[in-house]
Amino acid sequence: MLWDSYVSFVFFINKNLFCFSMAIEFMTKPYSDEQIIRSMHPLVKEWFLQKFKVFAPPQKFAILNVHSRINTLISSPTGSGKTLSAFLAIINELIGLSEHNLLEDKVYCVYISPLKALANDISRNLIEPLTEMEDFAGRKMPIRVGVRTGDTASSKKQSMLIKPPHILITTPESFAIMLTSTKFSEKLRDVQWCIVDEIHALASSKRGAHLALSLERLQTRTKFTRIGLSATVAPLEEVAKFLVGFDVESGKPRDCKIVDVNFAKQLDLKVLSPVKNLITATYDDISTETYKLIDQLVQSHKTTLIFTNTRSATERVVHHLKERFPKHYMKIEDAKEEASKKETIEIKETGEDIGGYKSLIGAHHGSLSKEHRLSVEEKLKKGELRVVVSSTSLELGIDIGYIDLVILLGSPKSVARALQRIGRSGHKLHDTAMGRIIVMDRDDLIECSVLLKAALEKKIDKIDIPHNCLDVLAQQILGIAIEEQRHIDDVLKIVRGSYNFHELSKENFLQIISYLVGEYASLEDRNVYAKVWYDKDTGMIGKKGKMTRVIYMTNIGTIPDETNIKVKVNNSLIGYIAEPFLERLRRNDIFVLGGNTYEFLHTKGMTAYVKATTNRPPTVPSWYSEMLPLSYDLALEIQKFRRLMEEHLRYDTRKEDIIDFIHSYLYVDEYSANSVYEYFKEQFLFAEIPHDKKIVIEHYSEGSRGDEKKIIFHTLFGRRVNDVLSRAFAFAVSRINKKDVEIGVSDNGFYVATNKSVQAARAFGVIKSDKLRQLMGFALDKTEVLNRRFRHCAARALMILRAYKGYTKSVGRQQSSSRLLLSAVKRISNEFPILEEARREVLEDLMDIKHAEEVLALVEKGEIQVKEVFTDIPTPFAFNMVAMGYADIMKMEDRLAFLRRMHNMVLAKIDMKQRKNE
Repeated sequence: MLWDSYVSFVFFINKNLFCFSMAIEFMTKPYSDEQIIRSMHPLVKEWFLQKFKVFAPPQKFAILNVHSRINTLISSPTGSGKTLSAFLAIINELIGLSEHNLLEDKVYCVYISPLKALANDISRNLIEPLTEMEDFAGRKMPIRVGVRTGDTASSKKQSMLIKPPHILITTPESFAIMLTSTKFSEKLRDVQWCIVDEIHALASSKRGAHLALSLERLQTRTKFTRIGLSATVAPLEEVAKFLVGFDVESGKPRDCKIVDVNFAKQLDLKVLSPVKNLITATYDDISTETYKLIDQLVQSHKTTLIFTNTRSATERVVHHLKERFPKHYMKIEDAKEEASKKETIEIKETGEDIGGYKSLIGAHHGSLSKEHRLSVEEKLKKGELRVVVSSTSLELGIDIGYIDLVILLGSPKSVARALQRIGRSGHKLHDTAMGRIIVMDRDDLIECSVLLKAALEKKIDKIDIPHNCLDVLAQQILGIAIEEQRHIDDVLKIVRGSYNFHELSKENFLQIISYLVGEYASLEDRNVYAKVWYDKDTGMIGKKGKMTRVIYMTNIGTIPDETNIKVKVNNSLIGYIAEPFLERLRRNDIFVLGGNTYEFLHTKGMTAYVKATTNRPPTVPSWYSEMLPLSYDLALEIQKFRRLMEEHLRYDTRKEDIIDFIHSYLYVDEYSANSVYEYFKEQFLFAEIPHDKKIVIEHYSEGSRGDEKKIIFHTLFGRRVNDVLSRAFAFAVSRINKKDVEIGVSDNGFYVATNKSVQAARAFGVIKSDKLRQLMGFALDKTEVLNRRFRHCAARALMILRAYKGYTKSVGRQQSSSRLLLSAVKRISNEFPILEEARREVLEDLMDIKHAEEVLALVEKGEIQVKEVFTDIPTPFAFNMVAMGYADIMKMEDRLAFLRRMHNMVLAKIDMKQRKNE
């Protein structure tokens, strides 16, 4: 009887409730508990109500959607029940099928995760409820759950051909391989559901573009329901379109319901300053008080997760906490020895579980071994660690157990990232997510205060989803051709079904076909051969050559190989730098390695050639490639606050009134409000306050004779925008003055150093928004960033094979091949599609040319003013940009002393100016 009513209700839901057109639509009203319970199999209902009692917010919206085959994007915090929202209805149906012996040997559900570790977590979290349901039922369930990633043993993969998992857990790369495999692809011909977890992390990268095409390839075999699971992200409509793709005939997105319960969790957020005054405090004061504050927070909570913004900072924090507070972070394992060791613990060498001591703190970041990271995760889950310090590796939803506090050291640079990190705390439905942001300087204080305001007011920065990635397109068209022979128009239809390629031009598509069929015969000299055949009379395409499938399967994916670069002076090896750091270097850039300063000259293969230099501050700090860039949307919020502060100061508002405004606008304490006031007042009295309606170009001279001129552009639009603006400006100046200039880039602006006079405003005015792309094309030519990115794109497009006939090509050999290939491609056409893609990747994915064009357009319309100021010393807002150049050649205490000296000089100048006006 129960089963009959369940079946009839499912029929009612499927046939009656949802027979209308939806397109992309937000759900505003949840289903009733009664509706959801009536749809559940009696066994699932009994298990759920006994274990959970009530439905979590995302479950009230999503369970019946999944049950009724409605595409659904679920956006909610970690620990809010969204994973079970997706899986419960699927388990429900599989149990019903198994009871009636209708469960077939095929894959019903594909779950795709960006991380192998997350895939393993989900496997465990699925098997547990199934085991519990078996206990309830008193019998074995025939539902199989299997993980298939690059780490899965061949024997396990082979066994999946005989007994495929009903729920298959995998990664985007392994999913693409399975679609192309001759045997296992048959098991995917009737997939009913596909769940994409952490979709926000995939959508913003080429892995997402690759996955979007894989989903369209699956769509040609079976009409399946798509479910996306996401943390806090915006705009949700665009992520929903990315998830479901487009109906090519109508040109509209497929139907999708959006479940947005991101703010179901309460937030307890605060910005903390370790000292009363961030500019006058000494290094020792800030360092001591920061670690005291961290320790106090850790000791007053059960388990704490600390996020830094770099791997080196992660290691530094772990080291200092152990060294300063050994009794708190090193536990004596043998209780009998406790008395004898109590007195000597302070002089013990710190380390992982050594000398009878068990560490209560762990580090977790990408440079550590997989084994170490897994060990830290397990210890955290078991409650054996009080605190874990991470860079970005624990941002995604890996199961790490209960966390009751998250500390962010410095700004996370985006509202979405802050909420995602803080959302790791309170890992239960009704828990409060508790986050504390510790700031280290005045810019950090303002950035984090505005970020906290945006987070509490639900202003989430927008995600950037890449479009028309031609290297990914080449790889996936080859995959389609390997599957079976198809008409070229059908291939284009499959491609345009994905969000990332729905506006792909026929011209770009045919250019990639021309490359794949080997129309560029000269490329064969570089071992680039035809991979598909194309019959223009019939319009059919298919794979070419016996080795094509193997080449495709062994070179699939979008994540590039990277390695360290040798640094040499002539033929003497100096040391090594990371490849992403090399990408940032332009000829004549200055950087520090091993305590010495070098000028970058050029590269050859995987070796960078430099020359020693003295008395020149670095233009690219050593941490530059590791630091997260400030989001454009958060940058605009900070600039808006700057403008409001200028308005209050311009009208000579009393200090008390401005402090009241700061309190009403930002969520800060008294000390912080006073620091913000003093910072803005100093900038206002000394020069100009730059903001969203005003760019300030600041000129000052330094050097013993004042012969080195620095021009600072206060363009607080984030580093990705400033990277474009600075390179365009440097290129324009080099053409006007016939000399290269040094540039340094930060989130708050950029500076140019030269020993010649530069008409900065005139040169900046030469850069026009409608010509920026063309100008940047010239500026990027022959740069390291374009050379390296071309290698990445060529490898994705299978122009360079990373693996062939059992051999793996080293990154060095790939780069050598890439250099020769780039020359060959330029001889064919400077607009060769993969070269064009490398340019697009640099300008749109690495940098942010779209918003740089917007800024210049606003300047041209007069909506943003450009003002120049001339000073003897840097303005307060320029301090950190100036100090950035000295970060690698000064100790931290010397750098802070340098900032204090500049601050005192500014105060003296303001005092003199005010006396003159009296």
